[in-house]
Amino acid sequence: MKWRLVAAFMAVTCLVVVVQDVPLGNYLQRVERDRIVTALERDAFLLAGRSEDTLEAASPDPRVVTDVHRYRQESGARVVIVNAAGDAVVTSDDDQSATGGSYRSRPEIATALSGDIATGERHSLSLGTDLFYVAVPIVSGQRVLGAVRLTYPTQVVTDKVHGQLRILWLVAGITVALAGAVAFLMATTVTRRLQQLRRTTELLADGRLDARTPEQGGAPEIRSLARSVNQMADRLQDQLRQQRAFAGDASHQLRTPLTALRVRLDNAADLVDADPEAARETVAAAQDEALRLQQIVDGLLALSRADGAAISPQEIDLAEVARARVEQWQPLAEESGVRIAVTAPETAPVSAVPGAVEQIIDNLIDNALAVAPAHTTIGVAVAPASDAVDLHVLDEGPGMSSQDCARAFDRFWRGRTDTVGSGLGLAIVAQLARASGATAELTPRTSDNIGTGGLDAHIRFARSRTRH
Repeated sequence: MKWRLVAAFMAVTCLVVVVQDVPLGNYLQRVERDRIVTALERDAFLLAGRSEDTLEAASPDPRVVTDVHRYRQESGARVVIVNAAGDAVVTSDDDQSATGGSYRSRPEIATALSGDIATGERHSLSLGTDLFYVAVPIVSGQRVLGAVRLTYPTQVVTDKVHGQLRILWLVAGITVALAGAVAFLMATTVTRRLQQLRRTTELLADGRLDARTPEQGGAPEIRSLARSVNQMADRLQDQLRQQRAFAGDASHQLRTPLTALRVRLDNAADLVDADPEAARETVAAAQDEALRLQQIVDGLLALSRADGAAISPQEIDLAEVARARVEQWQPLAEESGVRIAVTAPETAPVSAVPGAVEQIIDNLIDNALAVAPAHTTIGVAVAPASDAVDLHVLDEGPGMSSQDCARAFDRFWRGRTDTVGSGLGLAIVAQLARASGATAELTPRTSDNIGTGGLDAHIRFARSRTRH
């Protein structure tokens, strides 16, 4: 992936450079050629100005000859100065045999002798090569005294133009190379973080649920992906922990009632013929064990569903639900000689997962009924606060110490061994509260002004912000 990213980045950069530099190269080629022509015309006119006295005197001036040879050495151009008849007066050749020869047949010389400037390219038969030339007239007043011609082999001019283009393409190549280096660094950074993510996911797949990937560094998208992977790992680890806890709790708690049930059934089978009445009593005790076993299984299933809850909280009217659940529990409470009183405002909207409030209230009232003495009152109070709504279920039972209250939400923990139950009710309450974003606590009522002790089961829900 890294090299594909580098190749893609360099390809895009190369395309941009080509689209930009091809027109720019053509433009620079024209500009460079025009610059050379302008420079040659300037030099030709300078030599023409210095040659004017030589042509008027009809004899070569040594200074002009020196200037012509110096120009040939410095620029590499061949110089020919002709008179009005087209005969060579001064040349830059080391062999001066060319002096006196006629150049009038050259079209550029003829054009210059007519008073015009001639520039262009042509093939030289005498030299057997293509020439680039500039010819300018030597003028004195209205008379044309002669002409100056500067010639280059076309290849020399082409090399100069191509030299500028080579610099341009060298810069373009460096640009592409730098783009490749930057792309390599960027791709290395991206792929390194992706490789870290891959290694983390491989460790998770191998069962290393404690593996995590760093969330710092890299692009925002990579950091977001790293956070998502870590959150997934946290969720997987928590789910596995819950499954292991569920399996451990189930195996531990089911072993005793199953063993007791088997023993009682074995005893009943032995007593069927010898003592039918004792056998019926043993079967009745086995039925009680089966009922206890059913309660444990139901509690474990409810707790498992609460552990796996991933439902978004919704707006629930806590006051309405509290009144409805108290109404349902009232007949059962009256059979035990206990009264349930509810105190709630007209409405109390809270944020909770569907069904959680009903199960929380049911479990708390069920626990309170199990310990509440006859002729006492179980209080269910809904009290709105600034940013929350509190639910209190208060009983007048024997109560518990602060240490026992802190452990009361543990699975299968029971403060008393003589009570019937699975020890899962408060654990289910705590889990449903967490799923709803609420908190649960159990505190003694020793400071209550009724002076009868008991417990206060307190659930604090977040107030719903929904507007209708």
